Amino acid sequence: MAADDRLNAPQTEDALLARRLRDAHRRVRALALPQEEQARLARRLLAICDVAKRDIAHAAARLDVFIAYLDGASDTPSRRNMPPGD
Repeated sequence: MAADDRLNAPQTEDALLARRLRDAHRRVRALALPQEEQARLARRLLAICDVAKRDIAHAAARLDVFIAYLDGASDTPSRRNMPPGD
């Protein structure tokens, strides 16, 4: 049975999170980024996977933020995006 055979079945919260994590991993692997940046994103995803073992709701919230970052919709500026002197 393939992983996507149960797409039409009702999904539990943990199954939905697992599918979203899988899709996020695929997305990160497909990005044309330097190896260091891709590795950093992969480590963030692994941290979210680790949190999912203990707290699915918190992991889902962290995944939402991560996906927003990938989409460029993050509203939290990083130090790299701030001009000097700010």
